Order: sequence, then structure tokens, then C-alpha cells
Amino acid sequence: MSLFKSKPKAKPGGDDHLSEHTRSEVTEILRRVRKIELRTRGLVRESFGGEYHSSFKGDGIDFEDFREYQPGDEVRSIDWNVTARMGHPFVKKFIEEREMTVFVCVDISASGNYGSHGPSKREMMAEVAALLTFSALQNKDKVGLILFTDEVELYLPPKKGTGHALRIIREILLHEPSGHKTSLEGPIHLLKNAVRRRSLVFMLSDFLFEEDLAADLRIVNRKHDLVAIQISDPAELAIPALGQVRLEDPETGQQVEVNTSNPRVRTAYQKAAREWQEEIDQQFKRLSIDKLSLRTDEEYIPALHGFFKRRTSAGHAS
Repeated sequence: MSLFKSKPKAKPGGDDHLSEHTRSEVTEILRRVRKIELRTRGLVRESFGGEYHSSFKGDGIDFEDFREYQPGDEVRSIDWNVTARMGHPFVKKFIEEREMTVFVCVDISASGNYGSHGPSKREMMAEVAALLTFSALQNKDKVGLILFTDEVELYLPPKKGTGHALRIIREILLHEPSGHKTSLEGPIHLLKNAVRRRSLVFMLSDFLFEEDLAADLRIVNRKHDLVAIQISDPAELAIPALGQVRLEDPETGQQVEVNTSNPRVRTAYQKAAREWQEEIDQQFKRLSIDKLSLRTDEEYIPALHGFFKRRTSAGHAS
């Protein structure tokens, strides 16, 4: 379903000869990157780092060393080759493999530029992605980035380091997409076929699309640990009474004249939006994919705290 939204503002381009106005916009965005970094790193230090550590664990165990057998050790852990060489029993020592590979997949289609209350959906995605990235880095995980519209716009291989994290934030805010529509087909194909190691995948999107990818999503969730994070705007769920207005779908350019003063129009819109949202929620539930819903007019921190706690108590850490 494609919900109509007001036309988004143009983003700065990539021309080397930037106008003074565009330079000012870029400077402002870089200032916001720094602000996002300071805010999210502070949150990670205060609480989110520990919650992330408890909610998302590494996959499997690593061999560490050999040691002499002690009463009570599992007989299955005895290494018979070393035992034969040393003349008495030795067992293998293992440690939990904590390090994970994390992918942040962010929808940068045209609908993400919309924001009726303060930040746009894309700006909120950038901040949530930054929080997850810094949490992962504190946990010594590598983080990669996939930006997508109806195709994969940018792929950054998983790396560590603050510089890499800042690039992730900048790309989410500044990258100029070639596409306008939303489709999960591109990132799903990449995660299915190109990302070989089991990874933790955060998929951030408004999920405003019309496609049935249930089978592919099920495969991705089996291969990786997939978490869907939906970012929505309140005006997408309920139209205010503003009289006769022209609404435009930023992903298709389609326009429609709507009399928002008519209560039947507003009721029909809200009903369609509610049914669409219920279908999205049910689809992720049927696929056993963890889903978190966030809104641009609400603080996301309590919702993330609650999500981490629910995941930990449910034993979903992989």
C-alpha cells in the first residue's frame, strides 16, 4: 500500500561546485552527524551497550587451548591425539565466540524524506542506526551498511572503528539515491546470496511497498538473525482536517485532491491505513521475525529499552 504524503524537500546533490546555500545545508547535516554521534554514544555508555550485549550474542564457540584432564570433565572433550603424545589425558578448552557481524539496512526511498513532526523518517533512521552501530562496536562487532530503495544503492562491508561508524551516519543522511520507490528485494537478495557468515541484520524502513516477499524473508531470517524496525509518521495514519488539499506520493509522483474536512474521507483513510498496518504486523509475526515500531513524533528510547528487555527474557539471543 502506498500512503500519500506531502512532497519532500530536495536534498543537496554531489556536485563539486556547490552553491553557498548547498554548502550551508551540507555543513548543517555534518553538524547533525556530530550531534547524533554524541547523543547515541552517550546512550550506549549509559545503558544500551549492556542491553545490546545481553540481547544479541555471538554464534557458537571458538577453540582456545588444551589443558590436562580434571575429574568431572566431559569425556567427550578429551583430545585423543594430544593425550597419546603427552601420555596422559588432555581436554580441549573453548570460549564463547562473542564477535558478530552486524548489518544495518536502511530504506532511503523518497517516502523517508517526510516528517510532519520535527525529524523526517530518514533522520530518525539515521539516529537509531547510529545507536545500534555504536552498541555493536562497543561489543567488538563489525558493522556493515546496506542502503536501498527499489535497488541496492550502497553497500559498505562490515568494519570496526569510529570513523566507519561516522561514515555510516553520513551516508544515511547524505546519500543521493537513484531510485525513489521502496522494495526489499535488493537487500534480501544480497543477504541471501552474498553475505555468507550468519549476521545480525537490522532492517529499517517505513515498509511502504506492494510486494510479497514472505518466502525470501523467511529464508533470510533462517540464515541470519533479522530484526525489522518500522519508522512511521503520525500523518500517515490519520489525516488532519485541513480543507481541500493536494497530496503527492513522493515515490510515484501521483497526486490526488482530497477534501480533508469531510469526516468520511478521514475515516476511510484511517481504516485503510489501520488495515494495512495490521497486515504488515501479522506478516512479520507469521514469519517469526522480531519487529519494533517507532514513530517520528515519539521518543524512541523507551521503545528500544523495552524491545531489548523482551528479547533477552524471551531467550532470542542467538
